[in-house]
Amino acid sequence: MKYTYILFLLVFFCSCKDDYKRPEIISKVTIDTIIRDSILSARALDFNKDYLFYGSSDHFGKYALNKELKFDIDNLKLSNSENYFKHIVTHEEKPLHFRAIEIVYGNMFVISVGNPGKLYKLNRKAKNPKLVYEEHHEKVFYDSMDFWNENEGIAIGDPTDDCMSIIITRDGGHTWNKISCTDLPKANDGEAAFAASDTNIAIVGDNTWVATGGTSSRILYSPDKGNSWQVFDTPIVQGKPTTGMYSVDFYDENNGFAIGGDYTKPNDTLSNKIRTQDGGKTWQVVADGQSPGYRSCVQYVPNSNAQELVAIGFKGIDYSNDAGESWKHLSDEGFYTIRFLNDSVAYAAGRGRISKLIFK
Repeated sequence: MKYTYILFLLVFFCSCKDDYKRPEIISKVTIDTIIRDSILSARALDFNKDYLFYGSSDHFGKYALNKELKFDIDNLKLSNSENYFKHIVTHEEKPLHFRAIEIVYGNMFVISVGNPGKLYKLNRKAKNPKLVYEEHHEKVFYDSMDFWNENEGIAIGDPTDDCMSIIITRDGGHTWNKISCTDLPKANDGEAAFAASDTNIAIVGDNTWVATGGTSSRILYSPDKGNSWQVFDTPIVQGKPTTGMYSVDFYDENNGFAIGGDYTKPNDTLSNKIRTQDGGKTWQVVADGQSPGYRSCVQYVPNSNAQELVAIGFKGIDYSNDAGESWKHLSDEGFYTIRFLNDSVAYAAGRGRISKLIFK
């Protein structure tokens, strides 16, 4: 009888799923704050079925999405408790700042911005992160990271020489190697990248797109997981250190979208939203002169046939259901980055909080 009761509790808790089905066209968003922390400034975000992972201004951490279930067989009790873990890593007694994160089969990878650039791997069952790459240079600044599969991954950063900094692993993140500038397109004067939302890299299959920004804002493209590279121009606003693409996403091998602008002029709406339908070779400005203005992150809504997009920034949340031709402002609530769980639920991070977003 005791075990029958426990089984009943398990079935009850596991069956309490959200059966919400969103409408065909999103008209609003509800925001449920999961983590609230006044010193949090999170621009990197990832998750799996168990945890939400993030990188912030002075630490990286993880938060249990489902409270840990604990059974007391003797007293027939079922209790739960939150798990929230923070990792502070220092260099010369100062906390490192993390703006790029990736979860690969439960293992966490994070890389710091600034000099030195330090990349850590935290195995799923480990308590302490392991340093797997380190780079010292006065110009080192890594902006974003992504993986093609469980063994092969990439991180990109600002130029330390005359090309973008690109490091690659082929052994599950145990070792990382920097690509020589002789094997990469030469960077233009003032070309770099923005560590605004950890979405400077988009991957579909073996295809990889890297968005640069600044006085020159272009797309670096690799068809073969970083073994060879070419570069494509874009019509997005550029020419100043604060202008260009801040985020890029691809729905499939052909359809991609990039957004940005100038964060010092967040209401400017000219040439800050661009779209490609030929795999990044050519780009067209869309919704020119229309809201939204500057946004730090754009993501395709899953299963939307490359038609639905959500863009976020410190000025709010916006939605398009016509591949970026027009946009609806959903909220003034500010965030830096967003990741979708499905076509109606996403997680967003920003200053002071990480939230669950439900689109309706």
